[in-house]
Amino acid sequence: MTRFALCAAYMAALYAFIFLPVGVLALFSFQDGRFPVPPFQGFTLRWHAEVFADRRLMAALGHSLLVAVGSASVSVALGFLGARALASGRLPGAGAIRAALTAPLAVSYLVIGLGLLASFNLAGLGLSLWAVGAGHVVINAPLCLAICTAAMGERQVAAERAARDLGAGEWRVMALVTAPMIAPALAAAFLLSVTFSWDEFIIAFLLSRFDVTLPVEIWSLLRSGLNPKTNAVGSIVFLASALVVLGVELALLRRR
Repeated sequence: MTRFALCAAYMAALYAFIFLPVGVLALFSFQDGRFPVPPFQGFTLRWHAEVFADRRLMAALGHSLLVAVGSASVSVALGFLGARALASGRLPGAGAIRAALTAPLAVSYLVIGLGLLASFNLAGLGLSLWAVGAGHVVINAPLCLAICTAAMGERQVAAERAARDLGAGEWRVMALVTAPMIAPALAAAFLLSVTFSWDEFIIAFLLSRFDVTLPVEIWSLLRSGLNPKTNAVGSIVFLASALVVLGVELALLRRR
């Protein structure tokens, strides 16, 4: 009984530590006051309405969604193709190649952002959402490669060999054999890439100019002090994310 109580207290403290900041943010997004600080001054939906009426915030939200989904799609495609090439065993020095391709995972986003900024300037390319998307591919493609590589093994290689023996071409093998076999890994890589791209600030700040993503827009709002709209944006994004996760979990439970 004592062990159960200790475990329950530990889990309660852990969940409180994780969700308390989110709870505070959501609570004060409904506060009827200019500053999202205690004491709570009454309930209102004013700030949520102002978020939806703010064209800059809505545009930044759309930019973040576009960059996140686009860069994640490209990252998963590159990671999948790279992992399949490495898993085939035909490349000499596959281990060294894998280490070089996953090396950006250990590099600071600030260093990557500054390097990309210098590269774009040298190439004469302007700063834009395309540059931000390219930067997010740089940081997410190695992650997708690592996830896809871990999902590929002897079973997948044997299934590909059997498909080739039956006359399937390489593209059909990838589309009809390899991709379905590692579909959970591809989904995980895509969702993680979307999450990292959605939250990323440094590269988005350095490589964007007029069209900015949501983290950069929120930063610009915070420069002028505490703003209840930032709490409202956070609560809306959290609710949308929670609904997506809940929908995925329900779909998986129904499938099981």
